[in-house]
Amino acid sequence: MTIDRRNLLKSGSAAFVAFSALSAGSLVRAYSANSGKTLVPDPSGLLDLPEGFTYRMLTKTGQPMSDGFTTPGRPDGMACFTHPTQPGHWVLVRNHENFSNVTTGLPFGDGNALLGRLDKALIYDERGGDLPFFGGTTNVVIDAGSGQVVRDNLSLIGTVGNCAGGATPWGSWLTCEEQPLKTGEEGAQKAHGFVYEVPATATGPVTPVALTAMGRFAHEACSVDPDSGVVYMTEDSRSGLFYRYIPDVPGKLARGGRLQALAIEGWDSADTRNYAADWSLPGARKIAVGERLAIRWIDMDDVEAPNADLAQRGLKAGAAMFTRGEGLAYGSRGDGERAHYFTCTEGGRAGTGQVWKLEPGKNGAADVLSLIYESPSADTLDLCDNLAVSPWGDLIICEDGRGDNFLRALTPDGAIYDLARNAHELHAEFTGACFSPDGSTLFVNVQVPGYTYAITGPWETLRAA
Repeated sequence: MTIDRRNLLKSGSAAFVAFSALSAGSLVRAYSANSGKTLVPDPSGLLDLPEGFTYRMLTKTGQPMSDGFTTPGRPDGMACFTHPTQPGHWVLVRNHENFSNVTTGLPFGDGNALLGRLDKALIYDERGGDLPFFGGTTNVVIDAGSGQVVRDNLSLIGTVGNCAGGATPWGSWLTCEEQPLKTGEEGAQKAHGFVYEVPATATGPVTPVALTAMGRFAHEACSVDPDSGVVYMTEDSRSGLFYRYIPDVPGKLARGGRLQALAIEGWDSADTRNYAADWSLPGARKIAVGERLAIRWIDMDDVEAPNADLAQRGLKAGAAMFTRGEGLAYGSRGDGERAHYFTCTEGGRAGTGQVWKLEPGKNGAADVLSLIYESPSADTLDLCDNLAVSPWGDLIICEDGRGDNFLRALTPDGAIYDLARNAHELHAEFTGACFSPDGSTLFVNVQVPGYTYAITGPWETLRAA
């Protein structure tokens, strides 16, 4: 029987007694309607995993880092790199989604006593007050053999709402601001809503350079096509667009380029949400799972958008609308063909999420967009967010749901199974899922209270489940 966890948690005492009578082993299965391996309850109440899997907590918000600062709060998007100069080591570059109104999880220690140690020239926006904005990134160096953290440090500071981003083929992380503050808002001394580049080798805060040609909007995630150097980007807005940036010089994003928005051939200003209750209404169109849509790209102008109105202008020009585009990753799902996969957190008739596939055209052919999954309910997949392409071809999806949050996996044939459950009492979202370069370790964050985990186990058994 499928149990709706939200209704269950809201129900009266009789239902609570009946639910609490379930055994500990069946309790975890009751949280989800998905098939797959049973998640084993964690005695520590942190992370429920399948039999045979284990986790290590790498860092937590507030703990001291190697550079003397403290680990910032709200860890989010993340990527793992082979360390370019230290053999046998990996580097996690990790976002911290600290918005302008966040007041906890600062990296400056008790009473912000460490703030004076920051070189002001390395702070993107000092905010004109006692405290700068403290969104940004940290770098975490890990010994690949032992799994231990050997160094961690601030690598970008002074930005706002660094939610997700994407790894580049040349060894850097593109970190994206989701809060497009205007100068003067919330004390901002500079405009926000941009992309910044952070090298995996950064041992301290880098000089922040806003990549303004990549647009100013509610940036979420990005992925770089290694063949063309084109950067694809999602927008976390209920009426957002999907973008691509064509750099003038591949790999040199700061030298400028063209920003474009995705449009569907033969369907101007398409609404991809599948929300309509009556598909017979004029202009209503349902996108079926598996349907392949030829697309075109619309050039955007005034991309720094002082009024943060890129999406409105793009939609008016014919671009397609996506609701809360978030996770975005590039890879192969076992068929040898590589593509860009992205989530729309509130898309679909149930409003609980869609997963899309974008295939760049070859030999002059049009790019193709496909809806590959639409969540039928919160119990199957609830508000899909960050995602990663696993080494065995499944998509690993982080939930940002309204009840218990799971780390889910989507198989190429459209089946969902559970990989982990956040058993912490705060039930916060999973973020930043990514694999180590050798595929042995899955790294993921729980945003609040701010934990970064390394998960290992018999990955080869998951597909069989």
